[in-house]
Amino acid sequence: MPETITALSDNQVLLSWEALSRPFRPRSKEFYRTALALIFLVAIILLFIGEFLLIGVIFATFFVVYALSTVPPERIKNKITRLGIETGGHFHKWEQMYEFWFDEKSGQKMVVIRMLLGFPSHLQLVLDSVPIDDVKKLIGEKIPYREIPERTFLDRTSVWLSEKIPFEKTS
Repeated sequence: MPETITALSDNQVLLSWEALSRPFRPRSKEFYRTALALIFLVAIILLFIGEFLLIGVIFATFFVVYALSTVPPERIKNKITRLGIETGGHFHKWEQMYEFWFDEKSGQKMVVIRMLLGFPSHLQLVLDSVPIDDVKKLIGEKIPYREIPERTFLDRTSVWLSEKIPFEKTS
């Protein structure tokens, strides 16, 4: 449940809530079987070509996906203040932020903030039960809102690939 705090200070907390640190959806065994079959086929082709390093990268990427989808994320405290956003104990100033938009991953609503500096390139804050209008109003006073985010080549490719190769049945 979001809570609004009204204290008079430079770093006044405007909105505070607790949510998961990242979007999370446990995957089925069917997902892992399909992914491993596809990886195995690609690895055999790459083995004949002699791309051993690329095979290692593919298996390492699969391991990261497996770890992130089996280990549930922790709950963290998010705060929107007058000076910036604090999430999970890390504070980010408004001057470090470029723009924001709303997105949905794994059935969870979140606000995505593009950062000016390289790392992290985006802040993704899961909203849970926080009203989008409240977040939009508070953040929109400090940085520009983008209705439709700019999609990179990698974004478009991942969406296309997930549509063409379903790893799980969608009912």
